[in-house]
Amino acid sequence: MKKVVNVLSVTGLMFFGAIQSTFAQEAAESKTFHQELKQRFIEGGPEFMGIVLVALILGLAIAIERIIYLNMATTNTKKLVANVDEALSSGGIEAAKEVCRNSKGPVASIFYQGLDRVDEGVEAAEKAVVSYGGVQMGLLEKNTSWLSLFIALAPMLGFMGTVIGMIQAFDMIAVANDISPGVVAVGIKVALLTTVFGLIVAIILQIFYNYIVSKIDSIVNNMEDASIQLIDLLVKYKK
Repeated sequence: MKKVVNVLSVTGLMFFGAIQSTFAQEAAESKTFHQELKQRFIEGGPEFMGIVLVALILGLAIAIERIIYLNMATTNTKKLVANVDEALSSGGIEAAKEVCRNSKGPVASIFYQGLDRVDEGVEAAEKAVVSYGGVQMGLLEKNTSWLSLFIALAPMLGFMGTVIGMIQAFDMIAVANDISPGVVAVGIKVALLTTVFGLIVAIILQIFYNYIVSKIDSIVNNMEDASIQLIDLLVKYKK
């Protein structure tokens, strides 16, 4: 296994070295991607391009924070249920609550709330699980509405820049009293650049948003399945 890893590592280094040398040769002949992007950003105008860039930065910050939170909230529910079942059999409710206290994630928190109410009856424990499950779902979905706002806002700002660029182009036509391509080229170029940049930002954030939503759905499904198993365990324990 170690030999395979070493071979893959050497192959990867050779591959990336070849790519780097190729990019270095191309950069010597033409502008780098960073320089081209910087130039297009300046040409698009700092007003709307800057606002769209702020939307991208804020959207990425929210997306990264959500991804980190959701990954930390992901737990092995089967293992947790097995540990709670074993704790209930050996040490009772307090032992099961201790297992939940030592476990991370929303499922463990929901289990703890249900176990904390089990003395009032299984129905009370079930109501606590359902209520606290809604709280945990709200925490999982926190700030996702802001991310969807930036997804919608970025192309709108780009289109607004497009409209303003076209207005500037018509103003130039009116001033010059000429509709030659050279007169309107600047305004149309600004219009197209802001549109493209806004759409790129929306596409990037949409990819993150879809991943976050799918992650939330997966965690919620695990929460619901684990909650049903907890209620079954409590019913068995009470018998």
